[in-house]
Amino acid sequence: MRHGALLIAATLALAACGDKPAEKKGAPPTLITATEAKAVALEVSERTLGTLESVNDPKIGAEIAGKIVKISVRAGESVSKGQLLAQIDPTDAGHQATADNAESARLETLLAQQERVLARQSELVQKNFISKNALDEATAQRDALKSQLANAQARAGLSRNNVDKTRVVAPFAGIIEEQVAAAGDYVKLGDPLFRLVSNASLRAHLPFPESAAPRLEVGMPVRITSPLLPDTGIRAMVEDIRPTVGEGNRAIDVIARLDNPGALKAGGSVDAAVITGQKERAVVVPEQAVVLRPAGKVVYLIADGKAKQQVVEVGSKQRGVIEITGGLQGGEVVALDGAGFLSDGAAVNVKEMPKTATSPQAAPKPQ
Repeated sequence: MRHGALLIAATLALAACGDKPAEKKGAPPTLITATEAKAVALEVSERTLGTLESVNDPKIGAEIAGKIVKISVRAGESVSKGQLLAQIDPTDAGHQATADNAESARLETLLAQQERVLARQSELVQKNFISKNALDEATAQRDALKSQLANAQARAGLSRNNVDKTRVVAPFAGIIEEQVAAAGDYVKLGDPLFRLVSNASLRAHLPFPESAAPRLEVGMPVRITSPLLPDTGIRAMVEDIRPTVGEGNRAIDVIARLDNPGALKAGGSVDAAVITGQKERAVVVPEQAVVLRPAGKVVYLIADGKAKQQVVEVGSKQRGVIEITGGLQGGEVVALDGAGFLSDGAAVNVKEMPKTATSPQAAPKPQ
């Protein structure tokens, strides 16, 4: 029995020696790319979300009273400048124009006859056949006819204009946003008939907090992007800054004028940045290089195959890069792709070394 117990103990000891775990190895390096923190000239801007408004957005009204006999367009249709939109009954205006033209022609005939009478009487006065008083009377009658003719011609011109006003035409190219009147309606002077909108020239309303007012000025360039043109940078300029603060949002209204590149629509939203200045030397890194940790916003400095956590202070973001206002001096190599998987002191395997941070372009000049 004792011999068997010794054998069992020896077997267990040998088994224990055979099952001894291998020495623990460190975690494999994290595969990352890296870039260099770059000192560049950087735009200083104020950003906001704005709304587009058409510069040309009138309600076309009746310029003469009358019955609408024809509607040539409908809501949603595109029209060209001068295109007929509606026809108001021209009968009454036409009769008035005919009467005024006839009166003008009658007075022209009378004036021509009086001019001949005046010429004959001038000859008679020179021959002493009639008195000078008779000549003065003829002259007065001639002058009175001239005045009457001028008034008649003015009335005839107004009548012709009224005939033209029975044709309601588009003042500019655009889209019929709303049709107010219909054929058969009797309209008075000034009654709205259509709402015509043109998106060729737009105005952006940009709300900013009161605190930004001292930094904003008329004439500053504006960079605009729209969901309808996400890859197109649109240039504009601050045209006006309203002098009052909005009651509802407590914001100042900055207005920028821009030419529509084609796809923008009145009422749409835009992301706008008013360029208020430029920093000659700003340290920037790509946005993905900055990650959030319990210590705050950090970047990971790469040196000797290790990642070192560096807390940073950040400023504005512009086209994929972010300004570092504290924590970096420029020239440091920081983790880029894969930064979110790192911790302080982690081993890294840099795939690309170094990759220069993209520098933002200069602010566009307003047209």
